Amino acid sequence: MTSSKNPCSEPIDRSNPVVIQRMLTNHLIYTEGKSVKTATGRDWYEAAAHTVRDQLIEKQLKTAEEHAGQDPKRLYYLSLEFLIGRTLSNAALNLGVEPALREGLKALGQDLEKIEEVEIDAALGNGGLGRLAACFLDSMATLDLPGQGYGIRYEYGMFNQRIKNGEQVERPDNWLRFGNPWEFQRPECIYPVKFFGRVVQFPDGNDGVEHHWVDGETVMAMAYDVPIPGYNTDTVNNLRLWASKATREFNLDSFNAGDYISSVQEKNISESLSKVLYPNDSSAVGKELRLRQEYFFVCASIQDILVPFFEKHNDWTLLPEKVAIQLNDTHPAVAVAELMYQLIDVHHLRWDHAWELVTKIFAYTNHTLMPEALESWSVDMFERVLPRHMEIIYEINRRFMAFVNHHFPGDTDLLRRVSIIDETHGRRVRMAHLAVIGSHTVNGVAAIHSGLLKTTLFADFHRIFPEKFVNVTNGITPRRWLNQCNPGLAELIASRIGTGFVRDLDQLKNLVPHAEDADFRHQFRAVKQANKMHLAAYIEQKVGIRVNPDSLFDVQIKRIHEYKRQLLNVLHVITLYNRIRSGRAHTITPRTIIFAGKAAPGYKLAKQIIRLINDVASIVNDDPAVHGLLKVVFLPNYDVSSAEKIFPASDLSEQISTAGTEASGTGNMKMALNGALTIGTLDGANVEILEEVGDDNIFIFGMTTAQVASLRQNGYSAWDYYHGNEELKQVLDMIGNGFFSVDDTDRYRQIFDNLTQHNDHYLLLADYASYIASQDKVSLLYQDKEEWTRRAILNVANMGKFSSDRTIQEYADNVWDVKSVKHDRS
Repeated sequence: MTSSKNPCSEPIDRSNPVVIQRMLTNHLIYTEGKSVKTATGRDWYEAAAHTVRDQLIEKQLKTAEEHAGQDPKRLYYLSLEFLIGRTLSNAALNLGVEPALREGLKALGQDLEKIEEVEIDAALGNGGLGRLAACFLDSMATLDLPGQGYGIRYEYGMFNQRIKNGEQVERPDNWLRFGNPWEFQRPECIYPVKFFGRVVQFPDGNDGVEHHWVDGETVMAMAYDVPIPGYNTDTVNNLRLWASKATREFNLDSFNAGDYISSVQEKNISESLSKVLYPNDSSAVGKELRLRQEYFFVCASIQDILVPFFEKHNDWTLLPEKVAIQLNDTHPAVAVAELMYQLIDVHHLRWDHAWELVTKIFAYTNHTLMPEALESWSVDMFERVLPRHMEIIYEINRRFMAFVNHHFPGDTDLLRRVSIIDETHGRRVRMAHLAVIGSHTVNGVAAIHSGLLKTTLFADFHRIFPEKFVNVTNGITPRRWLNQCNPGLAELIASRIGTGFVRDLDQLKNLVPHAEDADFRHQFRAVKQANKMHLAAYIEQKVGIRVNPDSLFDVQIKRIHEYKRQLLNVLHVITLYNRIRSGRAHTITPRTIIFAGKAAPGYKLAKQIIRLINDVASIVNDDPAVHGLLKVVFLPNYDVSSAEKIFPASDLSEQISTAGTEASGTGNMKMALNGALTIGTLDGANVEILEEVGDDNIFIFGMTTAQVASLRQNGYSAWDYYHGNEELKQVLDMIGNGFFSVDDTDRYRQIFDNLTQHNDHYLLLADYASYIASQDKVSLLYQDKEEWTRRAILNVANMGKFSSDRTIQEYADNVWDVKSVKHDRS
């Protein structure tokens, strides 16, 4: 008698290394078509990835069934970037199969760490914006929140950075050249996206007018799904990425006529929309491509978001009870106009009803205090590319202007300042204004940033809508940024307080008394030293520079930008160099100063800063008089995987932006969580880190935001600082006179001029003396290993606030009104 039980329904014990070993060999044979003897490193990676992916997709399908059955309110996170990094190690740890995977591979003669290195970072983002979005997806899944990310499946990342003769050289980042085992193509999930054309009007039969967007060009958006697992939970959410596809693959007539280029021209143009992350928008063509790229992913996402609602409901008033949409910065702000288009033109709702729904659905996160960084588009281009949406934006603006005029009669300056259409700079569409007007909540990402939004950038909007503005301080996922990237420290912490901190980072507070334990400090230092040795080997492999793991690892890794003030760090490097050359070597604590980060291809001054760093490094590192007291390293092609090596090895975290310029920063959180002390200004999340760790455990220097504003208002003279500080003058003269560029003595004249004649916009010279004095305190403290370690432990212990789990729970409770969905395990 045979059993009626389906053997395929039997649960598989993936915590058993023997089971994992069998799955690995099966995938090696049946997925890769290789044997154990013939498999390459990439074959083993693919087999391991598919082994882990099997469990991911099982849990994701169950999660989707739970969400469909319970029909909760869902959160949709729209972001142009998702910098998710490598998936294998993160997914294995979150699913709890990492030990079995390691053992299963070992039994087959393979090493998990080597296999993990085969994986190419997913090039779906550039910097903090995309990394934050990835942390948020991790936390949504970990907290069992029904959420989904939407973005673009870029075929090429921003660029692969190489350094040639000290200069940044951009190469295509073809991250998909070997395929991506973590994605599932969904050819059935495809939507039309229209551009150009014209709008015609017809009577609607009810004394109104219907608008029809006709002619134009259509591109198809096809979905690719990437599973996002939570930690120690059954929830696996989804990241849906859109790839552009032509409506017609091939023009056979053109091909047969011998015009081979024209035969595929339409396909090539259409598919360029998802080709490259952040195309250079310094030209008109680049700007248009950027706008089309943003609308492309927004249009497909909004159509897709409405599908599950239609499957369950036919009452539009329920839409805000089932859908919440978060705009991650201004890039997806056109979604406000797109949802209006869908509601009034496609589904024929009245304007007032549609607008009421829209303003209950959207929330907007601002990530910058710089007006020039807020996206805007010329009206002429916007009208040509998206003619119907331009009409909708005009109508939104007309009604908003009437609202403002009613509540603030006669204030024409206010009307001009808050209008979506900027009439003062050649007529431009201000996307941040559209986002603020169309959202029920606007948040900054650190307490100081949110405060400044209300008093500077969005002061007028705060006056009109004071109830809209809130703060939600950013956070980072402890799964990737401690448990995964620093296993030695995670294990040490777990040995004293248990493993609960991986889900509840506030439990790190229990480490505070251990900072006074000499044995724990010794073990903590041993972990840090091992991480530094690992990074030192990586540095030598990547750039051929041998560094001393016993030296202080002084680290600044972030996008290269003037306001982030990598130049101020360089001024300190040269100051130390001059002190060594002048016979003051006995006062120097050995340091390795590490830079990493990309400059935007069109940002010439940022690229000059990279070259200066490398030229200074060449002189300093090759000078025998330095006696190994100082090394300077620029690590090329900074990405998530290299960050995972750098953060655990860092002793000092450089967070030195001009006060009032950095929205939050998350590198500061990652460094501190991994046991680095911070040197920084009172900017962004540094302020809240100071509040958490205490004055004694952080090095704060420089002017406050108020002092910066006062100095500028009262008249800032960079020359006064230049002439008033001999060390500073010597450093600047060396840069300006070609000491570090003997083959081209004027190479850095522009940098010198910007800091002196052009009055030093980011106030490096004003903060220089305070920065150097603070760095001297760093050097002195680092000589006392026990005290430095004690303070480093207290930094780790007080990082609980900066978990992205806390951030996401605040969004869920205070912004989205989205509840956790627990799985039915019966």
